[in-house]
Amino acid sequence: MLLFRLFSKLPLKVLFIFSDLFYLLAYYVIGYRKKIVLSNIKHAFPEKSDAEVKGIAKDFYRNFTDSMAETIKLLTMSKKELQRRFVTKNSNLVNDAVDNGEIVIGMCGHFFNWEGHLVTVSSKVGDKCETVYTKLSAPFFEKLMKSIRCRYGAILTERKSFQRTFLRNRNNPRLIVLAADQRPNLSDIRYWTPFMNRETAFFEGGEKLAKKFNTRVIYAHTTKPKRGHYVFEYQVLSAPPYQNHEPHSITDQFIKLLENNIRVEPSLYLWSHNRWKQKKP
Repeated sequence: MLLFRLFSKLPLKVLFIFSDLFYLLAYYVIGYRKKIVLSNIKHAFPEKSDAEVKGIAKDFYRNFTDSMAETIKLLTMSKKELQRRFVTKNSNLVNDAVDNGEIVIGMCGHFFNWEGHLVTVSSKVGDKCETVYTKLSAPFFEKLMKSIRCRYGAILTERKSFQRTFLRNRNNPRLIVLAADQRPNLSDIRYWTPFMNRETAFFEGGEKLAKKFNTRVIYAHTTKPKRGHYVFEYQVLSAPPYQNHEPHSITDQFIKLLENNIRVEPSLYLWSHNRWKQKKP
């Protein structure tokens, strides 16, 4: 941990030198999950040429290794620099609702740099930010990521215990962050629908929670104007009352916004994740 903290003290422009080296290794030497990355992009954008697909893949690997450098920097990055590099627009949609005693659900996709986004949000709302996550199998990296994510008081709740925790804290106003594009376990699959040109399984926990407890749902459209800088623009994905909503309405709207975000910023999405490993029965 000490070594990571020492690295974190370096200016980000220095850490980006290491990122450039890791990019060359990941793409040209090791080929880290390269077949999965290229296959995922090709399926998502069948209209693009092989050269265009390769260009998105190269940009993805650059963003991927940059995010590693940025995440290490988050260990010691000042609040001023954090909020300069990770800009949140329309954050009053969350802050005002929480201040008024509401629970808000943030349904997010895996766009770089989601770790910086989370830390920035928690730097503003502290322990009123709860993130549902999957515990890492390696104890060291689990401890490291907890140090980063909880630096400003954010609460981490393991996915398997979230339902029980939510019922216990259902009267506590806060932002609940859900990575709603993760691949469910086979036992958790309830909804299959087209996503980026393939039948895809989705969790519907966010939708069920919102409709049962009448909470608004927020989406953050992610862009990267330049290296080391991100913009997360909040918008209302869905809001009560939900009496006339069709089944899957919130999940479908999330997918619509997610796809639009991917088409605007294709290289920011986590293509190395084997999202389509499972096939619809």
